[in-house]
Amino acid sequence: MTVDSSQEARPEPPQQSSLGTAAARNLATTTKSAPQMQEITSRWLLRMLPWVETKGGVYRVNRRLTYTVGDGRVEFVQDGGNVRVIPRELGEVALLRGFDDVEVLTALADKCVQRDFGPGETLVERGTAADKLHLIAHGRISQTSVGEYGDEVALDVLADGDRFGDHALLDGNAPWEHTATAETAGTLLTLSRADFESVLANAPGLRDHIAEFARLPHQRQNHRGEAEIAMSAGHTGEHELPGAFVDYELNPREYELSVAQTILRIHTRVADLYNEPMNQTKEQLRLTIEALRERQEHELVNNREFGLLHNADFKQRIQPHSGPPTPDDLDELLSRRRGSKFFLAHPKTIAAIGREFNARGLYPDHVDLGGQQVPAWRGVPILPCNKIPITKEKTSSILCMRTGEDNQGVIGLHQTGLPDEFEPGLSVRFMNVNEQAITSYLVSTYYSAAILVPDAVGVMENVQIARWPR
Repeated sequence: MTVDSSQEARPEPPQQSSLGTAAARNLATTTKSAPQMQEITSRWLLRMLPWVETKGGVYRVNRRLTYTVGDGRVEFVQDGGNVRVIPRELGEVALLRGFDDVEVLTALADKCVQRDFGPGETLVERGTAADKLHLIAHGRISQTSVGEYGDEVALDVLADGDRFGDHALLDGNAPWEHTATAETAGTLLTLSRADFESVLANAPGLRDHIAEFARLPHQRQNHRGEAEIAMSAGHTGEHELPGAFVDYELNPREYELSVAQTILRIHTRVADLYNEPMNQTKEQLRLTIEALRERQEHELVNNREFGLLHNADFKQRIQPHSGPPTPDDLDELLSRRRGSKFFLAHPKTIAAIGREFNARGLYPDHVDLGGQQVPAWRGVPILPCNKIPITKEKTSSILCMRTGEDNQGVIGLHQTGLPDEFEPGLSVRFMNVNEQAITSYLVSTYYSAAILVPDAVGVMENVQIARWPR
């Protein structure tokens, strides 16, 4: 006879002989943490910027008069595989700076010819006749030349929005002084001298503008483009000294304080009854302020009006020579300004910097910042900031900056003494209690950032941070 296993006798569980933990917890006081929040970061940018009191909500940056001759990026529009330059963007080319005849600019844009190139392709050869303006819509192009001792030297790396060959449109005898080689596949638009002259022949306004441009270099200016202060040195006897004055920009830039705000809502029943051992209103407010400060740092980096990435001068933007961030690239970034205070990079970019250091047998220094050891290069701290974006191609940017009003650097702007101020520059204002017994508080912080002179901030763009197979 077969015995069904389900019918077999099973051992009874042992009887409980003491109070269980689940029941015991009903009489115990639980030890608990304060509410935690993953969004909180070190916020080094907010900590390192010197904050300047901005009464009236506006900060005006007065500078010496500078003659601007076109140093911006050119933008394009794409229609499938076809790329066209935006006509007004041709105003970023030096000799067209300030020219606003849309009909003529459109005629020039229509003359631009698209050229797709592949990696390793030579686009122009040193010593050959320069007869075209090249506008880079997409891709990376390296410029090399022959050094004093006959070896090849790297001059620059150009990328999206850059250009070369401005001089070729006016000088019929101009040669290429460098060789341009494509590092990646990409697209550029070319405007030949012949096409430019055909438009010029039918545009008297453009001819007048070109004539005015030709006179611009004769205005006395220093190597920074500022109006020169006349002076004499090394003379003897009763030499007649030149008169001088310092000219200022007529329309200086003004930075208005931006704002980040939210409304914190707390039910009065929660605020009244559930305050032990932690005050509910206080904890809600603490986490809300942390989120506002995170947003504040994000705006200081990315805001198009005052963010550092968008407002860095185009002459202070460089490209890495090989893609990853090498020590040579960091040196190039440092060399563009005096008194650099710190680098700022995404944590993944800092990891890429470390890999490049390790590949060369280098170990970065460390410096003490407020009791915390942080990596440094040439004594300049490399600080993390996860607000710097990473593109889908796994590229990012590295900022290097000088700070402080006395150093003509970058400064943070805020205003203290606000009504219902909770922290410097941040207020918590009671609004009301509505019909559902919910209390509302308006939480506001006001801020901005100003770059006092163009070389206060440098940006290394298109830094490759993906891990390369070794």
